[in-house]
Amino acid sequence: MPAGERVALVDPRFVGHVHALRLALTDPRFPAAAAPGALTAQPEARAALVRAVRGAPGGPDAVAAALDADGTAVRRPELGSLVAVVATGEAEREQARAAVAAVDEEAVRLRTAVKSRDGFFTTFCVSPYSRYLARWCARRGLTPNQVTTASLITALIAAGCAATGTRGGYVAAGVLLLLSFVLDCTDGQLARYSLQYSTMGAWLDATFDRAKEYAYYAGLALGAARGGDDVWALALGAMVLQTCRHVVDFSFNEANHDAESNTSPTAALSDRLDSAGWTVWVRRMIVLPIGERWAMIAVLTAVTTPRIVFYALLVGCALAALYTTAGRVLRSLTRRARRTDRAAQALADLADSGPVAQFVAARGPRLGGAWTAPVVAAVGAVALVVAALTQPVGSRQVIVAAVFYAVLSGIAVARPLKGALDWLVPPVFRAAEYGTILIIAARCEVNGALPAAFGLVSAVAYHHYDTVYRIRGGTGAPPQWLVRTIGGHEGRTLAVVILATLLATRNTDLTLALTALAVTVALVVLTESIRFWVSSGAPAVHDEGEPA
Repeated sequence: MPAGERVALVDPRFVGHVHALRLALTDPRFPAAAAPGALTAQPEARAALVRAVRGAPGGPDAVAAALDADGTAVRRPELGSLVAVVATGEAEREQARAAVAAVDEEAVRLRTAVKSRDGFFTTFCVSPYSRYLARWCARRGLTPNQVTTASLITALIAAGCAATGTRGGYVAAGVLLLLSFVLDCTDGQLARYSLQYSTMGAWLDATFDRAKEYAYYAGLALGAARGGDDVWALALGAMVLQTCRHVVDFSFNEANHDAESNTSPTAALSDRLDSAGWTVWVRRMIVLPIGERWAMIAVLTAVTTPRIVFYALLVGCALAALYTTAGRVLRSLTRRARRTDRAAQALADLADSGPVAQFVAARGPRLGGAWTAPVVAAVGAVALVVAALTQPVGSRQVIVAAVFYAVLSGIAVARPLKGALDWLVPPVFRAAEYGTILIIAARCEVNGALPAAFGLVSAVAYHHYDTVYRIRGGTGAPPQWLVRTIGGHEGRTLAVVILATLLATRNTDLTLALTALAVTVALVVLTESIRFWVSSGAPAVHDEGEPA
């Protein structure tokens, strides 16, 4: 670079934050996690920057224009209330100093502590005061992880109150669940206010959200059972539906966020609708995001019964799932995008194929066609679920259907998942595995089978969420030995079907077998996951959380 030229880089932990002023080169050849103080770029990218600086003596704007002309994309972050001036004279310096002094930095910090994109309930009913709670925590030296843990403990106490099965317990549970959500908002606002981002914090926040919600479902089911109402099937159904919704979100985003020529008429329509203002809030509420969902659960818990809570949750989540999935299918069919190898690998990791599917994928047929993978996966999943629903529990037909599903799941992932609708493959596998466990446990009429199935799906769902968070954090999926050890989705499905065939007529053995399987999966997955997140040293993540 020319003598005297300086390149200022911001600590990557703060990239994207309103307080971080940077010239952000979004060319993929520039690593996103560059070390502070060093320009790390491939030679051709560095050459483009050097040419731009040499040929643009007019300042940063001219440099940016030169970079644009050279074919390197330049990102221009909005400064908002902050001031940034490259002064060329003393008078301009004085004006800049006065403008900087006029900015109320504390007000800016409080305002920007709130996420830029959030649901209606969170934006208007929680964030107006939770930001001040975040500041209170910061001034007392509390960390975001401590607030996250407090939110988890509060939610677990709420689940315990719901498990009492009394009206007073239900009212207390609803109030505590709302308090837990306030703390859940506060931890992220505290991280943004005090710039305390961390990969561990993002993982704890996302993981604890799932643990809190599903523990609360279990508490409601226990409370209903005390009153003589068995709603474990509804509780497990709600967890299955909610988890599958999330997998749809994750798979679609991973398949498309770095796709080339990624345009769609429906995306343009979405942008036009957002420009109308009020439609933004309506569309965000339709998908029943976490704030609206938890508020609905809390209010209905306090004034109705667990059965009504689950009915409302199932109907609301089903409508939201239909809305979001239909929109994403339409986008996928209308957009012209070329999926990358990285996206195909992410979908393969999300598929969670075990030894049986991997064997079939390596040695079985490789069918062509843009829609082959999701169609083959759906055929196997539908055959399995229909057999589990219509055939007697423990019949050979269900085992045959499970083997058929395992074989087709291997054929579905034999080719790289780069088709327009290949992002549907992981959600189809999740629905097949979780749905089969739910159906078998509900139909076998064995005492305790449904709570044991709830525990098993919880353990497996943790593994699938953990896979998502690792991919999103840029650290890669869990190791293959872990996936093989816990069987993959098709291996676990086969195991449950075989156990039901062998033990369905015995009142306690199937429950014990499902419990043992759940404990085994949980121990293996949790041990490896905690070891990874504690020791990985992954770059810090500023996680905006779950939109749905």
